[in-house]
Amino acid sequence: MAHTTLRRQRLADAAISTLARSGMRGLTHRAVDQTAEIPAGSCSYYFRTRQELLQAAVERLAELDIAEIDDRPALTGAASLPQVAEATAGLIEHWTTAGRERMLARYELALEAPRRPELRAALHAAGSRHRAVAENMLAAVGTPDPAAQANAFVALVDGILFNQLTAAAAHRLTPEQLRRTLLGLIHTCADRAVPDP
Repeated sequence: MAHTTLRRQRLADAAISTLARSGMRGLTHRAVDQTAEIPAGSCSYYFRTRQELLQAAVERLAELDIAEIDDRPALTGAASLPQVAEATAGLIEHWTTAGRERMLARYELALEAPRRPELRAALHAAGSRHRAVAENMLAAVGTPDPAAQANAFVALVDGILFNQLTAAAAHRLTPEQLRRTLLGLIHTCADRAVPDP
């Protein structure tokens, strides 16, 4: 059982790498086998259909994201607003550098989702974990209605992440601008005045 789980995980990781490198058109069972450097036919044995492979990639992306969020206590426990902004900025910086491949794969999946209802459902389910984290974090900093604010917060952070990932260098936020922007966003969600710098 452990061997099967590890093999499926390796294939899901390879699917993510393939998506980031070659896009949705390049995502085939054969390409995933090649990326994973395992015998031809392995991917189709574990994931019979393209949808099963896409589902595995989505679930693996969410699993890795949540693990990295959990590594930042300011996002999952009691913390001040500046600490939350700092932790969120650090996460965005990580996802646009070391985690860049995963983010590119995630956007490939997101762009395909409107054409694939099953993929859209899988992404929505995976995203519910991110929204739950955001809701708990906003509740911890005293947001009056964290459930209502969580969707907007996640969407705005996703927009910042997309900009940092795809924009020309001149249009990316500097680390300091990123922290100030996130602090202002969190203050707004928490319905508090933003302090002067």
